[in-house]
Amino acid sequence: MGTGEASSTDVRNASRNEQADDGGKVEARVGWRYTLSQIRKDTTARFGFYIIGFIFVVAVFAWIDAKLFDYAIISSFWHNPVNDPSNAKILRPPAWTSNTFGPGLWEYPLGTDHRGRDILVRLVYGSRIAMQVGIVSTGFGLICGTLVGAVAGYHGGWVDDVLMRVAETLYAIPFLVLVIAFMAAFGRDLTFAMIGVGITTIPVFARLIRSRVVSVREEEYIEAARAAGVRDRNIILRHVIPNSFAPVLVQATLQVGISILIVAGLSFLGFGAQPPTPSWGQMLSQSRGYMLPDPWFSLWPGLAILVTVMGFNLLGDGLRDALDPRIKN
Repeated sequence: MGTGEASSTDVRNASRNEQADDGGKVEARVGWRYTLSQIRKDTTARFGFYIIGFIFVVAVFAWIDAKLFDYAIISSFWHNPVNDPSNAKILRPPAWTSNTFGPGLWEYPLGTDHRGRDILVRLVYGSRIAMQVGIVSTGFGLICGTLVGAVAGYHGGWVDDVLMRVAETLYAIPFLVLVIAFMAAFGRDLTFAMIGVGITTIPVFARLIRSRVVSVREEEYIEAARAAGVRDRNIILRHVIPNSFAPVLVQATLQVGISILIVAGLSFLGFGAQPPTPSWGQMLSQSRGYMLPDPWFSLWPGLAILVTVMGFNLLGDGLRDALDPRIKN
């Protein structure tokens, strides 16, 4: 007994000494402020955040210009934002080089496509499709998957079996086949593309949050809420999900980039955004027949997809490091 008391006294004294050495301040390793501070310390996460922020600002500007001003703002700086059949300056290279179709023009800094449209402008307008698809489809899968996984993990039993077997059935079907079948049934509209991609992400979020909820539901504060007569719905929404959400948030950040990549592939196959609405995957599809005489035509949309997906992956890695309690800084 005496040895145990002495040991606990030493631990308390050591803790006081550490606190005194830190100037009496103890840093909490929880909360959104701590998470942001960790992201600011992570060079790769900051870089990813800057990439996403830049593309998001460009996408919002393009959306405002298209919806409210009918392409008037960007058209005043560049030409051919949508289509101009009368333009004969087709497949021009970037302004600093030349190809078999002629020299580049500073009027079209990144060159023109097979219809004489400005590639830079179409990249700008394609950013709004990419960000819209990534955020909406991931948000749809996040909300539905989180609710399914939380309910299944909290209640257990037959509820868990039914919900998770349905989710695993979706998981067993190849995502591209599932999305194409969904769009074939309801239409090749961008809205159905986003819903289809969102459906394929439901099992990912459901399985992830269920694994966390199974352990969280046994915590003392959950038992106290039950004993106080709090309804199961309120316990799930106010206590279980918030305390199980950290890995889901990391997966959502990564999933945005994956969703952008999936819809770009669908647009390449003729699904998703339909002409003349510009999208990066559609631009890649249109450049297939011109890769040898004008490789720039396919290079720019490919780089746009690469950089955007890389930005979300870098930010997701930074969030994972910041939200993982096992990582000490």
